[in-house]
Amino acid sequence: MATVSLKGIKKIYDNKVTAVHDFNLEIADKEFIVLVGPSGCGKSTTLRMVAGLEDISEGDLLIDGVRMNDVEPKDRDIAMVFQSYALYPHMTVYENMAFSLKLRKMPKDEIDKRVREAAEILDITQYLERKPKALSGGQRQRVAIGRAIVREPKVFLMDEPLSNLDAKLRNQMRAEIIKLRQRIDTTFIYVTHDQTEAMTLGDRIVIMKDGFIQQIGTPQEVFEHPANLFVAGFIGMPQMNFFDAKLTRTGEGYTVSVGQAVIPVSDEIAKKLSAANVGTMDVVAGIRPEHILLKDQGTDVITGTVDVSEMMGSEIHLHVNANGKDVVLRVPTADLEQGQRGGFAYGSTLKFTFRNDLVHLFNPETEENLI
Repeated sequence: MATVSLKGIKKIYDNKVTAVHDFNLEIADKEFIVLVGPSGCGKSTTLRMVAGLEDISEGDLLIDGVRMNDVEPKDRDIAMVFQSYALYPHMTVYENMAFSLKLRKMPKDEIDKRVREAAEILDITQYLERKPKALSGGQRQRVAIGRAIVREPKVFLMDEPLSNLDAKLRNQMRAEIIKLRQRIDTTFIYVTHDQTEAMTLGDRIVIMKDGFIQQIGTPQEVFEHPANLFVAGFIGMPQMNFFDAKLTRTGEGYTVSVGQAVIPVSDEIAKKLSAANVGTMDVVAGIRPEHILLKDQGTDVITGTVDVSEMMGSEIHLHVNANGKDVVLRVPTADLEQGQRGGFAYGSTLKFTFRNDLVHLFNPETEENLI
């Protein structure tokens, strides 16, 4: 299939606005790469430059080692699936899927074979004679994917293909794309603003903000070792809690002070801080909602008051006001006493600490992760 190489890619519009800055990425053959970030971060622009729908202002795009900057979109051997489906309303599903192959003057029996194979993979064989208006949103999206599959492209581009679907359908289609990827075995570049899609689909994730790459890594790497405050806050649901804190070095050990609470960090984190020669300093301490523990007493306890208690079945999400900040806790109901399993009353006092081996520490000036 295909490797894709983006080297120093930049997009500068006529009004001198730079949408993408110095984008560098090596995509391996058959890899599934997800570009993720908030609206306006440059992810769709990057995808459109790979597709040839946007000119590249600076840098080089290579597919299988061949420079593609000036190659027409139709000659790049790529297929793109859009958010809007972009189906021809007057054609049947079969005709929509066969259209690009007819333009290539492919033999009829080969077209038929490819269309029926793609329809089988996507479970839309029964809809081949219908027009798009007779289909649901999920079915239309499958047709749009099928139209791309039949071309057997080197690279598959997907631009927020699930964002028009409701939550249940989105989950279902996400699973379909995972299965599809295993069956057609090609190189995928997928754009989304939904971090759940990014985490479940991608071999690697490229997190973007304001046209800059913030971090590239596997879903596990970006979740467990976020490069900076932006990545830490963007990846994870509910998002990571941040505390204004003081990091104090005592010999080879370190403690983190949040308000009156003093929490010694784990030996492993202390070693990393020591190796990076980090001294006593103000920090932003980040802790995920699932890594906060209820605790009644001790020098490492933070006190807060409950604002909202959300019963989610197997766990309770608590919004707690502590030191003037909204802190979110995810507490498994199985860990609670019987009387607390229904939730916590508004305004009740709650005491908690956090796991000292899973705390993230950020430099408040540079916002970089210190560990």
